[in-house]
Amino acid sequence: MEISVYVHIPFCRQKCYYCDFPSATGSREMQKEYTKALCQEIAAQGSSLSGETITTLYIGGGTPTLLADELLADILLALRQAFDWSEMAEVTIEANPGTVTREKLDMLRQGGINRISFGIQSFDDELLKRIGRIHSGVEAKAAVKLARAAGFENISLDLMYGLPGQSLKQLKASVETALALEIEHISIYGLQLEEGTMLAQLQQQGTLELPTEEAVETMYDYITGELPRCGYERYEISNFARRGFASRHNLGYWLDRPYIGLGAAAHSYYQNRRFANLSAAAEYMASVFSGKTVAFEEESMTREILMEEFCFLALRTSQGILADAFARKFACSLWSVYGEIISQLTNQKLLQADENGCRLTGLGMKYGNQVFAAFLLDD
Repeated sequence: MEISVYVHIPFCRQKCYYCDFPSATGSREMQKEYTKALCQEIAAQGSSLSGETITTLYIGGGTPTLLADELLADILLALRQAFDWSEMAEVTIEANPGTVTREKLDMLRQGGINRISFGIQSFDDELLKRIGRIHSGVEAKAAVKLARAAGFENISLDLMYGLPGQSLKQLKASVETALALEIEHISIYGLQLEEGTMLAQLQQQGTLELPTEEAVETMYDYITGELPRCGYERYEISNFARRGFASRHNLGYWLDRPYIGLGAAAHSYYQNRRFANLSAAAEYMASVFSGKTVAFEEESMTREILMEEFCFLALRTSQGILADAFARKFACSLWSVYGEIISQLTNQKLLQADENGCRLTGLGMKYGNQVFAAFLLDD
């Protein structure tokens, strides 16, 4: 059986003002201890997953490249020793400009990493300061060029729109810079104000200057028109790639494929069960070192919940819900469960449907949450 693996590194040099991910600064000693615990969990999971073939690996965070080179090398070696790998496995690491050197990138490439995803968000220095990023636009461009020089032929970067004080002109400049760097994959996300983040606190205080809804919609329309025009296929709501460079790991999440999460706060989906590791790094490490379990089932996955999730996730992709895949998983017709909903949404121009299934229209991608809500099943 084929499976994906996610590895979480919960350390950042500085918490970004919009981020609610499980990450924090950590001393060098804590990073060493965390790596030791992580390698111990990797070895244990490798034994329990004997017979599975790893087709994608994603090392995320946090900022994985904040770790010292020798710690990253230890993690990569542990993963290689614990799991059976497909010869064509996609192996990704997240990185931030300001945390990579040519030496580190060479080590990662030699250690089996063949895809790198840079969290850039913008190439505009003023915007970067407003959202708490640690790098400049110049450093972001330099990091991409260093990765190219180290032999990376599959580079992704993240950009954001709707940022405090951001104009359409600034967004266009960042997109144009990314295109000039000949990036293979671009993820672009609209700013979401998450509870507990600094930006959310500023909004509550009435001191956060955000673009108007009309300005944000104009930014969205620019992105979704410009990137396909420049040769980037929109294969998921927020993701664009040149042909052959869609993220296979992330597609696995959206297309109902199993994955195992390793490290503090990592989530897993395996044998129709969802479970998550302890979130706090200190608690996670203590449990690993004492031989206790670190993973706990998140919820009881009823048939209805599984159907809803299957549809929500598939609809994020350009191919949408495949009727054959739905029938194989649930032993019933997609139309018998969702036929009326699909018909209504098709009439509203939010979905298009045929005998193979249904998928979001361009309008549906813009108002995806409205469509997803319609796929909730009554208790």
